[in-house]
Amino acid sequence: MGGRARILLVDDRRENLIALEAILSPITDTTLVPARSGEQALAELETADYAVVLLDVMMPGLDGFETADRIRRGSRNADVPIIFLTAASMRPDATFRGYTAGAVDYLAKPFDPWVLAAKVSVFVDLYLKSVDQVERMSGRIAAVEETTAQLAKDPAAADTLNELIRRVSELRDGLS
Repeated sequence: MGGRARILLVDDRRENLIALEAILSPITDTTLVPARSGEQALAELETADYAVVLLDVMMPGLDGFETADRIRRGSRNADVPIIFLTAASMRPDATFRGYTAGAVDYLAKPFDPWVLAAKVSVFVDLYLKSVDQVERMSGRIAAVEETTAQLAKDPAAADTLNELIRRVSELRDGLS
């Protein structure tokens, strides 16, 4: 498979990050990346692809909602699943605001650590499978490109070759 899935843990409180790391460290094939602010989270998201973001709602500076909004407007990880974690009450308007900001889930603290680990595991598995599929597709495209290079040596195959090159280019564009 394609390696490890990165999980971004965003909370301004060090003890909450330690607790999240303890809960999630048993999940295999993952790298846990802590961030103490929305600003730091946004900077981390520009450095690598992430499987999931766990995002505290109430933080100084950029709160979780604004951070999520900026993640969604970013480029590299704009589609990353976001799970909001909050010590605030589960008011319907706050929950709605979380989903509107792009969250896939919204959990109130204290939450069941087993439930959180199970939810994160699902996103890690989906991420690793998608990375594996992209790698396999890239390998197949490379094989087709090699065949086109061989066909390029035959002047009689020029029309077929041009069509094949066009289609492979479309496939490559679809992977990006």
